[in-house]
Amino acid sequence: EAEGRVIGTLLGRRDGDRVEVTNCFAVPHAERGDEVAIGKDFNKQMLGLHLRANRKEVVVGWYSSATSSMPLIADTSSLIHDFYAAETDDGDPIHLVVDTRLQQDKLSLRAFRSTPVLVQGEPLANLFHEVRLSLQSNEPEAICLDHMIQNAKTTTTTTTTTEEEEPTNGDPANNSSSDRDNNSASFDGSAAALQESMKKLLGLLETTSNYVDQVVEGSTSTTPPDPVIGRKIADTLGCVPRIRPEVFDRLFHDSLQDLLMVTYLSNITKTQVTIAEKLNASLGV
Repeated sequence: EAEGRVIGTLLGRRDGDRVEVTNCFAVPHAERGDEVAIGKDFNKQMLGLHLRANRKEVVVGWYSSATSSMPLIADTSSLIHDFYAAETDDGDPIHLVVDTRLQQDKLSLRAFRSTPVLVQGEPLANLFHEVRLSLQSNEPEAICLDHMIQNAKTTTTTTTTTEEEEPTNGDPANNSSSDRDNNSASFDGSAAALQESMKKLLGLLETTSNYVDQVVEGSTSTTPPDPVIGRKIADTLGCVPRIRPEVFDRLFHDSLQDLLMVTYLSNITKTQVTIAEKLNASLGV
């Protein structure tokens, strides 16, 4: 906690000069001047646990945070980099810097590779140079991020509305009513997020359908055909299972009913627990 920055191990895959980072975990360390102490045993244990869950992942580098009192590449980064060079298979780890200084009101990421500086044939230090970095998310991650953003907007609206309401003066009945309103707002927010996702999906389908129609009709002046887009559309359609519309509707509505039932039961449980806590508090139990 007293350290100026956080470091950790990066896990992923290597494909030639391309490195894909898929996982990470923090590693305790201590920096005192020009000396660095790294929790090697902790790193070994955590790596073993991660490999039990995913054997295809390997150590590809390390990450660190950057603070206002420390540059992106600190003087002790070469020592940490040498440690991770021994942990990687090819001895060429990637150094990912998470800029937490928020100088531009955003959390930026920068990736570096190192080249050893030789003096009379002996390595003296590491020269870090930046490499190209891109962030990609798969379909489940994109759905989760979109839901989190929509939920954050809904929570902000609900909080603002609650603050404008009159206080309940500690009345359990009023508090229970407020809890029910909050649960109802949460349910309405989930339904609104589902509706928004369906609207986006419908819009994407309409855009794709219009593009295919224009290409088939030969409207190349406004929509030139692109074989890359065509292959992506074909791959997407190949992933869709062939199922009759009435069967799909039944499966969708059954799953939706199950989700609504689970949400309803969880809200009832929360309400019962809240009422029991307030009764115990009022009776002095």
